[in-house]
Amino acid sequence: MKRCMLLSALILCGCAVGPDFRSPAAPDTASYTRDALPATTQAAGAAQTIVAARNALPTWWTQFRSGALDRLVDTALRNSPTLDEARGKLVEARENYIAQAGATEFPTIDAKLSGTRQKVDPTAFGIPNVPNTAPFTLFNASVSVSYLLDVFGGNRRALEALLAQVDYQSYELDAARLALAGNVVSTAIRRASLQQQLALTQQLADAQAQQLGIIEGRYAAGGVAQLDVRTQRTLLAQTRAQLPPLATQLAQADHQLAILVGREPSKADFSGITLDALQLPDTVPVTLPSTLARERPDIRASEALLHQASANVGVATANLYPQFVVSAGVGSQRTRVEDVVNGLNVWNIGLNLTQPIFHGGELRAKQRAAQAAYDAAFASYRQTVLQALQQVADSLHALNDDAHALQARDEAASEAQASVRIAQGQYAAGGVSQFGLIDAQRQALQTALDRTRAQADRLADTAALFQALGGVTPDVPDAQTAGR
Repeated sequence: MKRCMLLSALILCGCAVGPDFRSPAAPDTASYTRDALPATTQAAGAAQTIVAARNALPTWWTQFRSGALDRLVDTALRNSPTLDEARGKLVEARENYIAQAGATEFPTIDAKLSGTRQKVDPTAFGIPNVPNTAPFTLFNASVSVSYLLDVFGGNRRALEALLAQVDYQSYELDAARLALAGNVVSTAIRRASLQQQLALTQQLADAQAQQLGIIEGRYAAGGVAQLDVRTQRTLLAQTRAQLPPLATQLAQADHQLAILVGREPSKADFSGITLDALQLPDTVPVTLPSTLARERPDIRASEALLHQASANVGVATANLYPQFVVSAGVGSQRTRVEDVVNGLNVWNIGLNLTQPIFHGGELRAKQRAAQAAYDAAFASYRQTVLQALQQVADSLHALNDDAHALQARDEAASEAQASVRIAQGQYAAGGVSQFGLIDAQRQALQTALDRTRAQADRLADTAALFQALGGVTPDVPDAQTAGR
């Protein structure tokens, strides 16, 4: 009696074998970099301050205060096939979980209706001297019920693993949105920079062409050597050689933006986004490393895989223990189909216990493999966290260095412009030649070109920092996906 009571309690309460998952501890560091970086940097009249924040900004691209950029990101979030793919995988994972939950948490009930034409030979059952019966048809209508008692929690661990897979796909969707927004912003900044670089390089080539014309005139008059002509032609050719690669990169940026927003490359038209229209965010909220580990979707996705691996250890462990299956059935067997509904005349009920005894080491090996998979998932999680910390640290250093670089480029551009104004005054007074004036203008164009690259770097690295911190906007499915 005591054994029966113990078995009943075990069946009713059950226990889930294997480890109970706990989220890994967050990074215990309070900073991203070894040396403290300035809280505020200033260059080209624009100051940028790093402030502590409790959470990352969800729609961080709006900090650039560009309506065109906001519309571009919004279009990408609504129309990107990449997000549709991620949403489809999330729905697949959810449905797989629902299917498995229905199959394991509730009894399986099946109805069966059959008709069999058969003949019985009594002598086959050891009954001689009995006349053989004529062939007859046996109709069978029955309902069967079976349920696997989850005594050791194998089914619960399997559902736990599937639910972790749902979490993983959900975080993967968040990561895809974050990556898409980051790619749109960085590509838009690069495109605006290339557009301005192309225009300045063309102006630089035009100025050098004017200088070449002046030198060729002087050479014809015997005022300069042929070497001076060749040197100027080389400079012009070198500058003009920069134009086709810039044009190619600009076209590629347009095509990439078109793909990111879900359009064909032939419909790429993003000339409305200019470098000067993008405002540098004056405040950049930065969260603690511990918050980063809780908010970045790729870290959360890696944690979900770790949770799944932990649950799989429980499944492999439960497979070492007995399995209990309760089954029952009722039905009606008649020789005439119209009599099937007259009443029940057959029934059965049973309890099936299966205890693995010898499987050639298979089950123990699978348990060890599941544990090894968990160890590998934990190492992958740690690597993901470290890489996230590195990305934020790199971006913080880049912002500081970008400010110094832009400040130097801005000072050089200011000096070059001052030289142009002086040269213009001297040219008007006859103090310098036209060649000298054009040369001053050429140097100003070169410094403006260098400043354009530095300005774009500061904007791009700011966007990279926002993305590295992991701010994710709520999902905005397109109309087609929302209607499924």
